[in-house]
Amino acid sequence: MPLPTARVISAAPAGRAWGAGMVARYFVSPHGGRRAYPDITSALAAAARRGRAALVEIAPGRYEEALTVQGEVQLATLGDPGSVVVSRPRGAVLDAFGSVHVHGLVLIGRDADVVGCHAGTLTLEHSEIWAHNGVSVHARPNTSVTLRDSVILHGRALFSGANGLVERCRFTDATDNAVAVIKGAHVSVQGSWIGGSVIHGVRVSGARAQVTGCELTGTGKAAIMADSQAQLTVADCAINAVHAEGIAFIEQSKGSVDGTRVTDAQHGIAVVSGADPVVRGCAFTECRDTGINIHTSGRGRFEDCEVFDAGNIAVFSTKGGAPEVHGCRISRGNVGVAVTDAARGRFTRVEMEDLTSVALRVHDGATAVFEQVRVERCPSHVETRGNSGTTADIADSVLRDFDMSAVEVLGQSRVTLKGVSAERGMLGFSVGEEAQLFVHDCDVTAVSSCGALGFGKGRLVARNLTVTGSEVFGLCGTDSAHLDVVNSEFVDCATAGASFQGTCGGRMVDCAVNGTQGVAVQDNGRVGLVSLRTSLPVVKQIAKPVERPPTIVNNYDGPVFNAEVHGAQLAWNNNNVIQQQTNEDGSST
Repeated sequence: MPLPTARVISAAPAGRAWGAGMVARYFVSPHGGRRAYPDITSALAAAARRGRAALVEIAPGRYEEALTVQGEVQLATLGDPGSVVVSRPRGAVLDAFGSVHVHGLVLIGRDADVVGCHAGTLTLEHSEIWAHNGVSVHARPNTSVTLRDSVILHGRALFSGANGLVERCRFTDATDNAVAVIKGAHVSVQGSWIGGSVIHGVRVSGARAQVTGCELTGTGKAAIMADSQAQLTVADCAINAVHAEGIAFIEQSKGSVDGTRVTDAQHGIAVVSGADPVVRGCAFTECRDTGINIHTSGRGRFEDCEVFDAGNIAVFSTKGGAPEVHGCRISRGNVGVAVTDAARGRFTRVEMEDLTSVALRVHDGATAVFEQVRVERCPSHVETRGNSGTTADIADSVLRDFDMSAVEVLGQSRVTLKGVSAERGMLGFSVGEEAQLFVHDCDVTAVSSCGALGFGKGRLVARNLTVTGSEVFGLCGTDSAHLDVVNSEFVDCATAGASFQGTCGGRMVDCAVNGTQGVAVQDNGRVGLVSLRTSLPVVKQIAKPVERPPTIVNNYDGPVFNAEVHGAQLAWNNNNVIQQQTNEDGSST
């Protein structure tokens, strides 16, 4: 919905038409002069009596006045912008009723609304508003205020139920929010600089705002905040060095963010408590914690975004978050995508590289779907852990150059892989503890340890799995794992195509082991081998019976001998003992 167009009254030379009729001109000079008014207040009073459009021209100087402007009036300096200073030690400086235009003035106040628009429209151009412990500009309900090419120091511009336009302005060191858009207001902020706000740079609460082509820096909280079902549009902005979020959508707020860069924030963008924005073509760089953070039932759609050098997690969905991420690029930093604490997410065409930890993490009852994902040069590429409600589906993806594992499934989590390729690393696909891994139409190439591994009580179900060039095993089961592998092939595995150890069980059906080295299967006798195709030997591994150690009974009431004893007579627990010795000649002594 476009903003209503406020009537803008511009300065005009003497004798020319301004507005609907001729403009009455008034000259203000504290030094006197022909037909000069000594102060601004007296000139405004004269203009009000005539009831015509008025141009009040003010000579450079300082004026300590409280101005009440009514009707169709322009206040303009006769010197350079900033040469006229209107101030008061306490209270309001300018109250506008009607159609008011201020050009080139400096307005300074304290402990109040320095400038207030109570009715009609107000335009301030090339002006400065200084507010100490107060509001710089207050646009009240049903008014329209335009700020253009102006400077606002310390205070904030407050639009409450009003329409507003802010163009090419500079907001410095606001003690609150620099721009507040509340209670149904509708404001556009364009091409402006906002820095050093104690709270937010722009806050939109139960209102609508567009923030375009702006730079925001050094805010104490989120640089741009939308709350209380706000509608916020952000485009082509630069946000840097903020203490909290670059952009935050909370409390069911909606809107969009396009072409915006956030650098050095705690979180690049946060979406919380039912908020649901659309974020496109944005970059979140060097964020100290997370780049994209969705939690507490936050949602959102993120398209073609970049997250570089995130201090903790590039994309984080937790505590009921539910984002959709499409075409995202993640580079450097610690963790790529983490979905935890009963959150969910769908991730498509995501590229990740050069992380220091895991690329994809799904923990603690979370659910995630990954499609067309490419991961390169990370220690671990996929990690899941948690209860049986923890699930991940990965399809049509490539995992390359992993230091440890391509996929690790632990706890009671469940993972399904379809059309996934794992290339160059230590361990391809692994499942352990009580977790389950389902593999369909996948391949593992050039691993130093094992292509697919089941351990603990893990369950591995594989269909059309191909492992090529493992330096040890193509397939391995150990402990009490269960392996169900059908129509799969293991090629050029150095030690064995498949190795079954411990008490692991299951079956291999319609599988092939090809190559020129090692054995086809190291068989523990617990895995059914059905229609195995191979020219390599199958080696039976018979488990050795466990030798029980001899039973040792220690009698601590009798004597203890540390060497062989012969011809000894022993007695204990007797009241009377008769000792008799037989001599060599047969006599007794």
